[in-house]
Amino acid sequence: MFRTRHLPVFRRNPSGHGGGRSGYAVDNGGMTTARIVILFAVAAIAEIGGAWLVWQAVRENRGWWLALLGILALGAYGFVAALQPEANFGRVLAAYGGVFIAGSLAWGIVVDGFRPTVWDYAGSAVALVGAAIIMLAPVLAGTDQASNA
Repeated sequence: MFRTRHLPVFRRNPSGHGGGRSGYAVDNGGMTTARIVILFAVAAIAEIGGAWLVWQAVRENRGWWLALLGILALGAYGFVAALQPEANFGRVLAAYGGVFIAGSLAWGIVVDGFRPTVWDYAGSAVALVGAAIIMLAPVLAGTDQASNA
């Protein structure tokens, strides 16, 4: 009758790595991949939008109130990034770099009328593949750690 929401399950990492200070990682079941993608999209909007607002205030002289809004958006980005189910800060930020590259180009196209070159598209695709490998390979393999080969 009622759908239950799957709450995060904290499990001990067998290797003892990757769970921050506690050594625990989050396992959200089947929603992990969707959550990763949604959080990266929201983080991109917050960070790129915030940086764009600061740019408008400083470079385009459109009012310092835009810089203040940008600072708030950039702060929100930090909180959104912290909501990722992955326990490793470095992995989340490294993967987000690829999302940031593609998102920045997309923002430029939609908001500023930027016309990317084929090299912009190719570089963005490479960055997104790298981000997917970093974040999704451990999830799809059922581990939160790369093999310790």
